[in-house]
Amino acid sequence: MPLHPLDLELPKHVDTALADYLADRRELGERMEENFTGAVDALADFVLGGGKRIRPTFAWWGWRAAGGDPEGALAGSVLTAVSSLELIQACALVHDDLMDASETRRGMPTVHIRFAREHVARGWLGEPERFGLAAAVLIGDVALAWADDMLFAAGLPTDALQRLSLPWRDMRTEMLAGQYLDVLTQARGDASPDAALRIDRLKTAAYTVERPLHMGAAIGGGSPELVEGLRSFGRDIGVAFQLRDDLLGVFGDPAVTGKPAGDDLREGKRTLLVALGMRFGADVLHEALGKPDLDVAVVDEVRARLVEVGAVAAVEERIGELTASALAALERAPVAEPACERLAELAISATKRTR
Repeated sequence: MPLHPLDLELPKHVDTALADYLADRRELGERMEENFTGAVDALADFVLGGGKRIRPTFAWWGWRAAGGDPEGALAGSVLTAVSSLELIQACALVHDDLMDASETRRGMPTVHIRFAREHVARGWLGEPERFGLAAAVLIGDVALAWADDMLFAAGLPTDALQRLSLPWRDMRTEMLAGQYLDVLTQARGDASPDAALRIDRLKTAAYTVERPLHMGAAIGGGSPELVEGLRSFGRDIGVAFQLRDDLLGVFGDPAVTGKPAGDDLREGKRTLLVALGMRFGADVLHEALGKPDLDVAVVDEVRARLVEVGAVAAVEERIGELTASALAALERAPVAEPACERLAELAISATKRTR
C-alpha cells in the first residue's frame, strides 16, 4: 500500500508544528515578561536543533495502525498532538543532562552550560553554575507544561482525548519514575543486570515507543487487542533501542553521536553493558566508572575489555532477541496496513542505528 506524503515526511511536519507552537508561546511569553524570551529561545533552540522525532513517529503509526486516515479531517490535529511528545522529550533531556553533568548534547552546549556561560559573559551576581542549574530546571519544567498545553489544544475530539488520557498520564509518571530510579541506582552502586533493565523499561521503553504507540492507537479508537499487541511490540523495541544507545554511549563516534567518547562511563551509568562487563570480569570498570576526568586511553581499555569478556556480544544478542519478540508480537496484532510493514521497518532502524 503506498504511503501518504505525511507518512513519508513526518519528521519535517513535526518540526513545522513545533516551530509554529513555540513561536506562538514566545509571543505570549514576551507579552507576559520580556526577559522570559531568553528561556523560550533556549528551549526552542534545543527542541528544533536536532532529534530523530522517534516518539511522534511511533505515535503517528499507532494511530495509522488503528485505521487513522492521513487524508481525513483529523490528520492535522493528530499531527499536532503527537508532536507534543517532543516537548516531553525536551524536558527529560534537559533535566537528564543536568543530573549527569553533561556538557554537550548533539555537539552543542547543554542548557545548564549555556546559561552558566551567559551568566559569566554578562558579569551577573552569584555563582554561574547555580544560575545554569536553576535555568535548566525551569526550562525543563516549561517544556513539560507546554507538552500538556500543545496536546490539549490540538483539536482532537473529546472522546479521543478521553481515551488517550490514560497512556499520556502513565507515560509521564513512568518517565519520571525511571529518571529517579536511574539516579537512585547510581547512588546505591547497584550494578545488577536486573536494575539496568528496570531503568531501561521505565526511563526509555515506556515513553519512547510503548506509550506513544498506545497514544496513537487510543486516538484512533483501536481495539484492546491492537493496543496490547502494540504495547508488547513497543516494550521490547523500546528496551532494545536503549541497549543500542548504551553501546553507542561507549563505542559511538563522537562526530556522529554528538557526545564525547565514553561519556556514559564518566557519568557512571549503570547500563546492562556495564553490569554484564562487571559480571564477566572486566575489572577495569570498577576504576573507570563515574570518573569525570577519565582519559581516552582508559576508555579504549574499557572498550577492549568489554569486547574480550563477551559483554558486547551479550548485549547484541539481547537486542536481537528483543527485536525478534517484538516483531512476533506485531505480526499477531490486528494492525492495519501500511502500519504493520512500516512499524517493522522502524523496529529495525531503531535497533541498528549509529547515532
